[in-house]
Amino acid sequence: MPHRSTPVETPPTHDDGVSPAPSPALSPSLSPGLRQRHLSMIALGGVIGAGLFVGSGAAIAAAGPSVVIAYTLSGLLVMLVMRMLGEMSAAYPSSGSFSTHAERAIGPWAGFTAGWSFWVLLCTAVGLEGIGAAKIVTGWLPGTPEWAWVALFMVVFCATNLAAVRNFGEFEFWFAALKVGAIGLFLVLGVLAIAGVLPGTGSPGASNLTDFLPHGSEGLMIGILASIFAYGGLETVTIAAAESEDPVRGVASAVRTAMWRIALFYIGSMAVIVTLVPWDSKELVEKGPYVAALDRLDIPGAGQLMNVVVLVALLSAMNANIYGSSRIAHSLVERGQGPRTLARLSGGVPRLAVLTSCVFGFVCVVLSYWRPDDVFPWLLNMIGAVILVVWVLIAVSQLLLRRRTPEEPVVRMWAFPYLTWLALAGMAAILVLMAREADTRVQLYYTGGMTAVLAAVGYARQRRRPAG
Repeated sequence: MPHRSTPVETPPTHDDGVSPAPSPALSPSLSPGLRQRHLSMIALGGVIGAGLFVGSGAAIAAAGPSVVIAYTLSGLLVMLVMRMLGEMSAAYPSSGSFSTHAERAIGPWAGFTAGWSFWVLLCTAVGLEGIGAAKIVTGWLPGTPEWAWVALFMVVFCATNLAAVRNFGEFEFWFAALKVGAIGLFLVLGVLAIAGVLPGTGSPGASNLTDFLPHGSEGLMIGILASIFAYGGLETVTIAAAESEDPVRGVASAVRTAMWRIALFYIGSMAVIVTLVPWDSKELVEKGPYVAALDRLDIPGAGQLMNVVVLVALLSAMNANIYGSSRIAHSLVERGQGPRTLARLSGGVPRLAVLTSCVFGFVCVVLSYWRPDDVFPWLLNMIGAVILVVWVLIAVSQLLLRRRTPEEPVVRMWAFPYLTWLALAGMAAILVLMAREADTRVQLYYTGGMTAVLAAVGYARQRRRPAG
């Protein structure tokens, strides 16, 4: 069977006549080393991120059983965003994903802003996930230094991503298979326990659901804010599709199945957890909601087994974020939006971009130990609302590109343009909610500052480019 090469990312043009600067002389394009089975599992497992396992406890503590509504509302918004992104990525496959679409639709400054802000987010997340994974391992092996485990994980996944894209695909395939299998088994056991047919376990019935809104609408709003960021990582499949044998098919398949994956893994999991465990149980935050739920079922070793799955989820996120950040950086530089050396390819892999992303991630780890009270919190606040900035640019890009595309899209946004506008209204509502809460208000200010600086730099670069 002939190997299908990845479509070349043609420089987007804009209504104002501005075109990106010509790309530097590069070696051959990114290697199409991902198979359809890799993309299918990346799409499936990408939904099951570290935020689901680790961060959902805080959402339950704030919203109580109404966390199911919080995850449903945020999940509906994510479905719309993924549909918009899928429409554009199927029409214009690119390792730059939404950054390339924003550049094509709005202008180089928008692609610059979306791409580099997301790169900072992914690199910082690499460090955070490494720290989380190290904490689990040091819990099993007390006395071992956390930083050494983080360094080990960073070296392993840096080496994996330096070698070949197929290595990334294989790691993610098996990571995702384990996560999907674990969540599937958890849901089966949970449903059996709720139904009262799990041996040795009594059904809680609806006793844990009576106080549905323990903190009122305010708690529900906090739950929505906590849940919205648990969906991060869904964009990776649109980045990875550009290095697959059939990018259009891969994106279309991933986007069309996003609805049931979100409904099953996120909303289904939350429904099972809040039915099995009282919402005010300290175990939900201390142990994590999945471990707390399994401990309630008195299944020997189940809680520790779930800790292994959480570790895998964190390592999977590290691997995916190193990959995603390096490809975003490569695409930006290839379009003349950064240091040209990062665009150089070796064996179809942007190795300098991989190394740069890993170094930035490890610097974040060092800052967490060296400056935990000032610099590190500043960095965390700066990336706090980046995903919303990216989503807004995705929605605006889709509105503009659909009107400029005469062909029927392979993946079509539902009820265009009404649901696109509804999604934008939802994002605006989330920004208002963030502005109301003291903790998230700070994130809004810092992220807004970073976005404004990047937009100004991107616009200045755009103005200096020759037209045509």
